[in-house]
Amino acid sequence: MKRVLLTIEYDGTDFHGWQYQPDLLTVQGVIENALYKLFSKKVTVIGSSRTDAGVHAHGFCCHLDCDDNIPDVAFLRGVNSLIPPTVAVKECKTVANDFHARYDAKGKTYIYHIYNSNEKDAFKSRYAWHIERQLNIDKMNEFCQMLVGTHDFAAFCSSGSQVETTVRTISECFVKKQGSDVTLTVTADGFLYNMVRIIVGTAVAVSDGRVLLENIPAILQTGDREGAGMTAPPNGLFLEKVLY
Repeated sequence: MKRVLLTIEYDGTDFHGWQYQPDLLTVQGVIENALYKLFSKKVTVIGSSRTDAGVHAHGFCCHLDCDDNIPDVAFLRGVNSLIPPTVAVKECKTVANDFHARYDAKGKTYIYHIYNSNEKDAFKSRYAWHIERQLNIDKMNEFCQMLVGTHDFAAFCSSGSQVETTVRTISECFVKKQGSDVTLTVTADGFLYNMVRIIVGTAVAVSDGRVLLENIPAILQTGDREGAGMTAPPNGLFLEKVLY
């Protein structure tokens, strides 16, 4: 028996998120289906986290146990031949038997993409939030820097989350613009439900002047979800990498 760590990327547009759901297309579901065909038995895959419907990934990680002696390279080729083209296993490696893709993760990096132009783009609409009005990148970065550090992020969490604590530590959070492409990058030791998308929505609201920078400390302190911005659409969000 060996434990294998997979690093995968996927276009989440047509998926109902990562986690398996009966009768719905999920990333976990298609991978487990491929493994069933490969090993002729059910194999459970444990993900590093969950991603919502429509969210994408460049570096999602998951692990599984198998008693097959197929070399990692052959395993990689075999799985990729059995999954749809919108999912790709990029790396496969044997890890220690006590490794856990979720509990051993030290943090994650997400990147959110915004297409900031008054012109329509038929291709970017799948992978970016289209905002026509020009964004104030300086104000957005001021907001982002206020989030760096350890804070209670209850105001940046959608209802329905079941966690012991809403305190998280953000190590980096910044916005860059190159031409019409705007990206918000955030790295933290963990994320709450819809946390990144609410951070992005609030950054845009700060740019527009609908949320004032001077009110951010009070929003963090009170956990006032209504004081923060909207939840940004899922199609611009990418899980970039999991940190171990």
